[in-house]
Amino acid sequence: MVSVMQNVAVDCADAYELARFWSEVLGCPLHPESKPGDAEAEVTLPEGPMLYFNQVPEPKTVKNRLHLCLRPETSREEEVERLLGLGATLVADRRESDGAGWAVLADPEGNEFCVLRSAAERAAMSSS
Repeated sequence: MVSVMQNVAVDCADAYELARFWSEVLGCPLHPESKPGDAEAEVTLPEGPMLYFNQVPEPKTVKNRLHLCLRPETSREEEVERLLGLGATLVADRRESDGAGWAVLADPEGNEFCVLRSAAERAAMSSS
C-alpha cells in the first residue's frame, strides 16, 4: 500500500486571485467551483495532482521550502518575459552565459518558482 498525491497546497492571502494567476501561467483551467472571494480555489492540471490554494490569515515570511519548477514550451527567456507580464517578479537570475541555469521568479504573493530551459534548449546544449 502507498499514498497517492491528491494536490499541491499553497497557503495564500487571496485563494481565487492566486489560483487565477497560476491558471494563466500553466494554461490550465480553474476548477468550475472556484469563485472570486472563495477561501479555497483549485487549478486542474491535465495529469497528476491539482494545485490547491488555501486562504490563510498569516503572510508569507520566508523562502519557500517547496517550489514549482516550470519547463516552458517556448524558450526560457520568452517564458520569463511572459510571466513577468502576468505579474511575476524576478527574484534571482541563475542563468549562465553558456545558456545553462534557470531564473527564480515569485508569484504575486511572493511564492518562488523556477523557470528552466525548454526541452529544445536542453537538447541543443547537449548536442554541441
